[in-house]
Amino acid sequence: MSDNKKDLRVVFMGTPDLSAKIFRALHEAGYNIVGVFTQPDKKVGRKQLIEKSPVRILAEENNIPVFTPARLDEFATNELSALQPDLIVLIAYGKILPQTILDLPKYGAINIHPSILPKYRGPSPIQNALLNGDEITGTTIMKMDASMDTGDILAQETITIENQETYSELENKSSDLSIKTLLKILPRWVAGEITPQKQDSSAATYCKMIQKNDGQIDWQDSAQNIYNKYRAFQNWPGIFTTWNGKRLKLNKINFTADISSTHSNGEIFQIDDRICVQAADGAIELHEVQLEGKPSMQTSNFLNGYPKFIGGKLN
Repeated sequence: MSDNKKDLRVVFMGTPDLSAKIFRALHEAGYNIVGVFTQPDKKVGRKQLIEKSPVRILAEENNIPVFTPARLDEFATNELSALQPDLIVLIAYGKILPQTILDLPKYGAINIHPSILPKYRGPSPIQNALLNGDEITGTTIMKMDASMDTGDILAQETITIENQETYSELENKSSDLSIKTLLKILPRWVAGEITPQKQDSSAATYCKMIQKNDGQIDWQDSAQNIYNKYRAFQNWPGIFTTWNGKRLKLNKINFTADISSTHSNGEIFQIDDRICVQAADGAIELHEVQLEGKPSMQTSNFLNGYPKFIGGKLN
């Protein structure tokens, strides 16, 4: 394989930072990436500035042709076909490939999915592993079919999730594992040394696209579950609650199960120097908060401006 990496024509498909990290590893390993497909540029922020995807930025830096179709229609399929791909490698592209595209490359399309499939099919497997308090997750390399995350498995590897690990930390670990696994199995796949294994669809679980309002806290929930939501949504959308009719983001928290309290759920109280909120089981410790329209600040500094915060209620 080392002799024909340059002969293997690879099309890469992906969009966010996670995809860019895999893309960079393939490129640095010497694979001949002849084209990149990524999501179209989007407008972001209040000023609606145009932002390119991390994958597009990296492709342009390396003078690799970039394609940003809004739809994988006949025109996009013809563009891809003109690249004469031997293999498609995809991670977090954001579109399901039609059979017409899957049939183009000699070695098919390979997808990298950061879970142990068939668990957590769908767009948010890392977040869901954290939300559910899982202790183990991993990566799956599969040969794609025309459905979502149902393709035959080429390889799987597992990793341990630490108790306080956040999304960005777990994503980083997962991408490192995915890179290692992908680079290990690609030569064997092209050489015909791997027999794909069917997924057990009866054991499948699914996860959905994360929405902004998914970060809202329910104080009837346990402190552990609220903390898991914080870990999962650390990057986006963050977690939030309401205080005095305004949104309050909780930018840094912890949880404790050892506080015996008669406070009502959502009530803010103080124990020594700890500012806490009562949950259904245990309490959340607030370290850094951000009131709507204000900068993020340490809770101790927040109390200087809002001394009546203690004894208040979060909804």
